[in-house]
Amino acid sequence: MIHIQDITGLVLAGGKGARMGGVDKGLQAFRGLPLALHTLLRLQLQTGSVLINANRNLAAYEAFGAAVWPDVLADYAGPLAGFLTGLEHCATPWLLTVPCDTPFFPLTLATRLAAAAEQQGADIAMAAAPQDDGAGGVSVRPQPVFCLLRADLLESLAAFTQAGGRKIDAWTGRHACAIVPFDEPGDDPQAFFNANTLAELHRLERSADPGSEPAGHPPRVDSP
Repeated sequence: MIHIQDITGLVLAGGKGARMGGVDKGLQAFRGLPLALHTLLRLQLQTGSVLINANRNLAAYEAFGAAVWPDVLADYAGPLAGFLTGLEHCATPWLLTVPCDTPFFPLTLATRLAAAAEQQGADIAMAAAPQDDGAGGVSVRPQPVFCLLRADLLESLAAFTQAGGRKIDAWTGRHACAIVPFDEPGDDPQAFFNANTLAELHRLERSADPGSEPAGHPPRVDSP
């Protein structure tokens, strides 16, 4: 059984915030606190320890009370750079990654991913969530930045990124990966929605309560 103390949580706050005009997304105010702090507090409830991956304003993130580590890869290399950084500093058997801009991710995220990883003998467990399929319907799609990883995948990811790999699914596809849908009765349909612009963040702040309509968009996870 994977226990809470076996999991280190990692908040991914190392992006450029390009679609927010270049601001540091994790430090934008949301319900009176920085957005990334909401994420960190939610993650602390589910893991034995927490880390933050950030590339700017490190002192501001350090004030949250968790260790802060910049990307080990140069030039804002995307979420996999955060994964790699987290794995390099992870002192537990498992690492759980979450983006800084999704403040209502499920409080059952860690337990459900851990249960699936254990049941399926997987090295990775990834959340999947309902989202608009672009044709008026809804489909359940993987959310790769919400990922539980075995810490001993460090060598594999280091080799992949050193060879220029940047796509999350291209790397996770090399390993046994459990996909965990969060579309059960009682699951908040807004849980995995994030804010990509300041306007969306303000809408999310006003309307994001359990059972309300989504105000943001599912996270975009891969850089070209």
